[in-house]
Amino acid sequence: MSKSEPSEKKKNSWLLPLIIAIVAAGGSAGGMYFFLGQKAAAPAAAGEPVPQQPIQQIAAVPATPLFVDVSPFTVNLQSERRQPRLLYIGLSLQVADKQTQDFLIQNMPQLRSRLLMLMAAQTAEELITPAGKEALNAQILGLFQTPLAVPQPPLGVVNILYTDFIVQ
Repeated sequence: MSKSEPSEKKKNSWLLPLIIAIVAAGGSAGGMYFFLGQKAAAPAAAGEPVPQQPIQQIAAVPATPLFVDVSPFTVNLQSERRQPRLLYIGLSLQVADKQTQDFLIQNMPQLRSRLLMLMAAQTAEELITPAGKEALNAQILGLFQTPLAVPQPPLGVVNILYTDFIVQ
């Protein structure tokens, strides 16, 4: 029987500190509730006017994001093994302002043509990796450095979002 007594003692040795910690936490929470509740009720009970809390300014509502959808298209890709490879891709361009959105929609044929030429120069092996997709993002953003039309307003293309992306 002497073997079972030490194992019971070890099992119950953590119980007392746990109970003390729970009681202490409960007492602390109750005390804070009691004292903070009295402090808030004190001015009203004394007949003093309750100080008004400053009205918080409403945070600026973020502007609704603007997008220009580029219809999905299929492109033949370069392949290292001379096998036919295809890319089916759909894009949305996030733009900074309505002027950019309107300009890109108006010049969509030129934009699609540039995107098709860019995609056709890619290899399937590059595009299936995350790094290849990031590099493609940078190349697409680079397309906007060359004007689509003359005159062209400054374009605010913020992000390239892939809505469809299949390499076969």
